[in-house]
Amino acid sequence: MQSHREVLTPDALGLLQAVAESGSFAAAARELGLVPSAVTYRVRQIEDALDVLLFDRSSRQARLTAAGTELLRSGERLLLEIDAVAHRVKRVATGWESQLTIAVDTVLACSPIMELAEAFYELTPTTRLRIRDEALSGTLDALLGGHADIALGTPVDPGNTAGVHSRTLGEMSFVFAVAPHHPLATAREPVKDEVLRQHRQVVVADTTQRGTPLTRGVLSGQDVFTVPTMQVKLDAQVRGLGVGFLPESLARPYVDSGRLVAKRVERPSRSVRLSYAWRAEGHGGPGRGLQWWLAKLESVATREALLHRHHDGR
Repeated sequence: MQSHREVLTPDALGLLQAVAESGSFAAAARELGLVPSAVTYRVRQIEDALDVLLFDRSSRQARLTAAGTELLRSGERLLLEIDAVAHRVKRVATGWESQLTIAVDTVLACSPIMELAEAFYELTPTTRLRIRDEALSGTLDALLGGHADIALGTPVDPGNTAGVHSRTLGEMSFVFAVAPHHPLATAREPVKDEVLRQHRQVVVADTTQRGTPLTRGVLSGQDVFTVPTMQVKLDAQVRGLGVGFLPESLARPYVDSGRLVAKRVERPSRSVRLSYAWRAEGHGGPGRGLQWWLAKLESVATREALLHRHHDGR
């Protein structure tokens, strides 16, 4: 019988994940291009080596046991660490990271990110870029969880987290806006909380996978429409599907054109301080890719564009 070190390979963990996600050995076999008996045999090998059952086979679906769930949870961390080791080796050898992942809060302007990516690729680096859409505490959590190398636009202070540095990106002002055909468009100002509570609020979902998600500006008992990004939130509010705060620079053209109406509310106006954070590498310091992005973020013009240039030409 094989030992647990021989069977717990990245390929084996991927196979177990495929079975868990598809719900059956046959479906996983089709996905992986294998015959069902091969999948069943490999799962049995892993179970025998660990002396545990990883799937409950009492029903038609293959369901993870508690042991199986823990193996996949721990296995994901192992795969992330394997990737991290490969990235560190590549960085030490060449100075360039094999991949640089940037978690970007959806509250930031998109065009400046693409312009930075364009300038980065002009260096013809060996580093592959990956951009992740995140929101609220999920932006920093992507960094802390090892899923990103730098987090842009986080509203959460990393504090004294070991190995993490942060800098202030700047202040972002928000405006409360509604569609012109929404009942609140003609409400007396400042709009009181008891009036706001009667109307649905559009909120961006916190993408955190850990802890309690953040929710900003929602009143007790208020109906909520949850959307994935700030751009979708803007679209929902233009359509009158709900109300809420939007970045002033994102909402301004719509307010100027009459597609949104800015309203004064009873609560204080919102202004949020955003930051960017990155991991401090141990041996050799940051790779060349991360160094380049950090150097660009030292520019006041770059930070202002990320915070306020939601529309080209503004």
